[in-house]
Amino acid sequence: MNFKEKIIVAIDTIDSNQALSLTKTIPDVGAIKLGLEYFCFNGPEGVKLISETGVKIFLDLKFHDIPNTVSGALKAILHLQPYMLTVHLSGGYDMLMMTNETVTEYCLKNSIKKPIILGVSVLTSLDKNDFLSLGIKGNVQDQVIRLAKLAKDTGLGGLVSSAKELKIIREEIGNDLLLVTPGIRPLGGEINDQKRIVTPSQAINDGANFLVIGRPITASQDPGASLDHISKAI
Repeated sequence: MNFKEKIIVAIDTIDSNQALSLTKTIPDVGAIKLGLEYFCFNGPEGVKLISETGVKIFLDLKFHDIPNTVSGALKAILHLQPYMLTVHLSGGYDMLMMTNETVTEYCLKNSIKKPIILGVSVLTSLDKNDFLSLGIKGNVQDQVIRLAKLAKDTGLGGLVSSAKELKIIREEIGNDLLLVTPGIRPLGGEINDQKRIVTPSQAINDGANFLVIGRPITASQDPGASLDHISKAI
């Protein structure tokens, strides 16, 4: 198995030329993740620039608003034909149902492939201390399970969740959802602003379908070699 296809590389620059150059060094990855910073600076044209290289795009904008607003925003970006897109599960049942309906109807009407809709559970930058300050009852794991069940009930394609919760998610909901796992750091890597992290091989063994990895690859002097190293480590 080519484990490179399980790796989604997170582009953490707003420089579209730099992003394009980097993408060309790692054409065989599972997808390229373009997030809020990149999109706000470069807009749809910046996404097209990367997608025209032939890579799959994980458009990670984490939509979260009232249902009609999210529906309208989705219609504004679906022509970019992302492979994956994200919505915050904390937006609630109605927002998630409308998300699924909007994406399905738009793609059928325009004869394009439906992207995988991923629900964002609990950001990997949050821990129990953050929960206390936010007034959320229970621990991180409890909240992730509640949101995972919501993702399943509303027909989403997958879940974005820390690898720390992978095992319990698989126990609770089985294999009905794809699990995309950020907060991945190779052995010896810096943790930066992530708090709930694991190694690539541990995440795959625990049930992740895709791993989101950024700086260990993008900040490397040789991104292609770093990707190879991580793939072999898995």
